Amino acid sequence: MSSSIALNDTLSRARQFYELAKPRVVSLIVFCAVIGIFLATPAGELPDLVMLLAATVGIGLVAGSAAAINCLVEQKIDAIMLRTRRRPLPSGALTSAQTLAFAGLIGGLGMGLLYGLVNPLTAWLTLGTFVGYAVIYTVLLKPATPQNIVIGGASGAMPPVLGWAAATGEVAPEALILFLIIFAWTPPHFWSLALYRTNDYARAGLPMLPITHGRRFTQLHVLLYTVILFAASLMPFAYGMSGWLYLVAAVALGGLFLWYAWTIYRDYDDTVARATFRYSIVYLALLFAALLADHYLPG
Repeated sequence: MSSSIALNDTLSRARQFYELAKPRVVSLIVFCAVIGIFLATPAGELPDLVMLLAATVGIGLVAGSAAAINCLVEQKIDAIMLRTRRRPLPSGALTSAQTLAFAGLIGGLGMGLLYGLVNPLTAWLTLGTFVGYAVIYTVLLKPATPQNIVIGGASGAMPPVLGWAAATGEVAPEALILFLIIFAWTPPHFWSLALYRTNDYARAGLPMLPITHGRRFTQLHVLLYTVILFAASLMPFAYGMSGWLYLVAAVALGGLFLWYAWTIYRDYDDTVARATFRYSIVYLALLFAALLADHYLPG
């Protein structure tokens, strides 16, 4: 009986550490990085398996470390907000010391994999991304300006650049186009969330755009940034890094995103904002998947 209890306690603790790393967010980060690796590999060829595995695990571990530092810094804010108060730190399941040790362990392991088995450029870019999210965005920007999502979006847009660097040892224009797509995607994604979580952010004292400039202003900017995103999503085709399959997918996916954004602007309610936020995640995943499929399309 005691061994069964001990096993359950161990599994429960492991689950808390797993949640600390924000697995749903990290999975999207890793997915975009892996897409970058495959797109940087010549069509018809496959990436080196060791590099692919090391880059995937390394980037995922460093991203998880950044997420844990984010939870550590924002634990008091998380305790106030309804959607985050059950996280491991505000719920008391883990301590600050445990979180810091966990972040240091997986972050150091990730950096070691990237530097030793991928290449130094990828390791340094990943470290810069870590600092951009865990320090510049979380500590400096998020509590200071309603443009936190826009400026801080640069670190969130780095995964395909990291993947490209892992595969080639350089940062090419194609990687910067992928960066631009995610950079433009970030504001409508997060501001959709902020619109239906305004009261939560207000309680936490965070200067999100709906709080500082009002709901109507935010609705307009969701629409405007979605237009920018639609234009950015066409750049792979315009630059010659994709074909017609991707173009059709980008227009269809972007058209639906524009419809959501237009609905937010013209006929807002929390339900449509919530649906827009959820669709934005599906949109990015399908857009990059279409780009990958197009890359390996015969002919």
